[in-house]
Amino acid sequence: MNTPSGRPMDAHLSGGNQRSLQGFAPQHFAWEQRGAVGLITLNRPERKNPLTFDSYAELRDLFRTLGLVDEVRAIVVQGAGGNFCSGGDVHEIIGPLTQMSMPDLLAFTRMTGDLVKAIRACPQPVISSIDGVCAGAGAIIAMASDLRVGTARSKTAFLFTRVGLAGCDMGACSILPRIIGQGRASDLLYSGRSLGGEEALAWGFLNRLVEPEAVLESSVQWAQEIAAGPSFGHAMTKKMLHQEWAMGVDEAIESEAQAQAICMMTQDFHRAYHAFVAKQRPEFQGD
Repeated sequence: MNTPSGRPMDAHLSGGNQRSLQGFAPQHFAWEQRGAVGLITLNRPERKNPLTFDSYAELRDLFRTLGLVDEVRAIVVQGAGGNFCSGGDVHEIIGPLTQMSMPDLLAFTRMTGDLVKAIRACPQPVISSIDGVCAGAGAIIAMASDLRVGTARSKTAFLFTRVGLAGCDMGACSILPRIIGQGRASDLLYSGRSLGGEEALAWGFLNRLVEPEAVLESSVQWAQEIAAGPSFGHAMTKKMLHQEWAMGVDEAIESEAQAQAICMMTQDFHRAYHAFVAKQRPEFQGD
């Protein structure tokens, strides 16, 4: 049996530990595969692509599944119609939340947090392609991504205090300070103000700033470049970036020694060596 990439599937993986997204058709967002890049499009442009209970859950389930998918090596998330995501739908989420009991509210907030956990845990690097409004849960999805490409007109707002809530939503008080620093994160989480594209680039929230008409192309091209690299090595890098938040320096160095020794056992490491000797470009296959 072969994987969707054409490589033989190990016998111990054929018992249910691999998944294919061939034919995957989600109900609450759009999905497209461009080679080894998966493209998620939040597609309610008439409302600036808000999330619902169902889209939260379906996104969480997709990112969980991606941990078992061999054919997709990088992910791009975008919104349709010139905006990224306006957060939770006021009518379909905010309104119903005001009528829920405490156990139901906690089940909801844990589910939204599980989406962030799934984005951080999936082995594929995730790039958010941000234009226009990027607010609330949309800002959280961008924050949880590994990389962010934006435009000057993009407006990122962690606006939870604007609706009477705390800024500590879906891991924001843990992840955001690590991206832009404690003081800047405090500014955004207390005020709920919008962060423009140029300021977001200067602060390090955005990795790249491009023109609106180029934001998706630039994001997909970057994802394709990443996908062409050693996917096992990329997955290990992502895992170490996440796990080392809670480590001391000595523990981190030891963890990286073990991780790198594991990567040295891969065929991609050997391919890179032989390609270098032959003065050729290595063709990584992810094993």
